[in-house]
Amino acid sequence: MVNKMVLQNILHRPVRTAVSILAVAIEVGMVMLVVGLTTGLLHESAKRVEGVGADVLVQPPGASFFFGLTQAPMPVKIADRLAEIPRVGGVAPALFQFNSTGGLNLIYGIDMESFNRVTGGFVYHSGGPFEQPYDMLVDDWYAKANHIKVGQTLNFLNHSFRVVGIVEHGKGARLFIPLKTAQEMSGALDKASIFFVKCTDPGYTDQVITAIHQLLPRYQILSVKEYMSLMSSNNLPAMQAFLTVMIAVAVVIGFLVIFLSMYTTITERTREIGILKSLGASKTYIIEAILREAGLLAVVGVLAGIAGTWFARKVILASFPTLSVDLTIEWAARAALLAMVGSLIGAFYPALRAAQLDPVDALSYE
Repeated sequence: MVNKMVLQNILHRPVRTAVSILAVAIEVGMVMLVVGLTTGLLHESAKRVEGVGADVLVQPPGASFFFGLTQAPMPVKIADRLAEIPRVGGVAPALFQFNSTGGLNLIYGIDMESFNRVTGGFVYHSGGPFEQPYDMLVDDWYAKANHIKVGQTLNFLNHSFRVVGIVEHGKGARLFIPLKTAQEMSGALDKASIFFVKCTDPGYTDQVITAIHQLLPRYQILSVKEYMSLMSSNNLPAMQAFLTVMIAVAVVIGFLVIFLSMYTTITERTREIGILKSLGASKTYIIEAILREAGLLAVVGVLAGIAGTWFARKVILASFPTLSVDLTIEWAARAALLAMVGSLIGAFYPALRAAQLDPVDALSYE
């Protein structure tokens, strides 16, 4: 009987029902997409660094493991000293250039010979390696997103670069220029932002790290595995704070809409509630009916939100191929739980108010 009444109440106000469901769906979608975009960004960046093929990363003292925040304080000659360490198979210096023209891009200035030794070389979809100082390589995802072809001229860092090759994604950056060109443009001659160190065998990574610590005691040395574990929102306070704020905003939106919907419903159905109470309906019965209605709206909203989020992910990836959105069942469950709890809490006060209505006053309500 209660379920039938709840269903009839929901169908009786289709616009309000749709708005309530949409609010819950937006709440779920906001949580999943914000988390998916931030974690996707971190994981995809970490995977590209892993794809370089190095075993150890050497950065200057106090450097951020979020690349691009540290420019070029290390002498590039350190690479020769690192190469002399036993069990080291290759060392590739790279100079980071952060560009904000047409979007945020991290450009690697690389020495092609040493970079190929560490990475195993680029896989070219078209074109080939650098030939001139102002040549550039772009990865296939960036080329697809920006409709770039070999031979095209691009403007970065107030200079024009000719695209000479489109390479397979996953080798650190999406854009590559010659190391010497990057040094000249930034005024950091014979400097590097990072050294990618490849061991003769991954099993020697710990030994090599120990040797590098002895050679460069104040420098920041990380294995790639350790770097991968650090690339999470939990290790980035600002990112974690951003996620917390966005999730809180989403929950508040869902809570307020359900609260207002249920409160308005109680006001409109005052006479109906008076009739139910005059027929012997208990306070528990009234509260249960209203909470069931809110719960049903929340369930439908959660399902709509999850389905909408997966659809939104496809649209985002189709429109912006270089982005990565990691949607997980864990966060879908968390978003659903937040939406359900927020909806029930939002409906509780209106339900309590309805249960406390005096039958006589309710029946005389106009």
